[in-house]
Amino acid sequence: MLHVRLICVGKLKEKFYREACAEYEKRLKGYCKLEILELTEQRLPEQPSQAQIAAALAKEADAIRAKIPSGSMTVAMCIEGKGLSSEQFADRLDSWMGRGTSHINILIGGSCGLDENLKQSAQLRLSMSPMTFPHHLARVMVLEQLYRALNIAAGGKYHK
Repeated sequence: MLHVRLICVGKLKEKFYREACAEYEKRLKGYCKLEILELTEQRLPEQPSQAQIAAALAKEADAIRAKIPSGSMTVAMCIEGKGLSSEQFADRLDSWMGRGTSHINILIGGSCGLDENLKQSAQLRLSMSPMTFPHHLARVMVLEQLYRALNIAAGGKYHK
């Protein structure tokens, strides 16, 4: 069975986000072994400099890298990433699994995003939209799209 590790910077505080995530976690049990890791977001001053942001992202990237198993595929969620349809995402996952990949990591940064070097090291940089979304909402969206993609790959009816 596919193992998916969703590595998120920041914790979900709002009940409605937690409930939405819990629903997709429940649905995904039939398709993969899902693990969600919440890492601490670095604190920044109210008006941080670019250097302070870069230093915070580098620390977060170190924490993220420590959670990525060797030999696994990594998807970095970022606005400058590639836009894929749900079917294309399903095809990409199916292709990776067909080549023997059994562990996939999906990275969601905090409010300042992800470190550039971390994004560059990912096998796929994926964008949900050129629009900006709160990183907490992005978690719900990623879980929904993961469920949709795995359902498509299994020939399910959810996508229709």
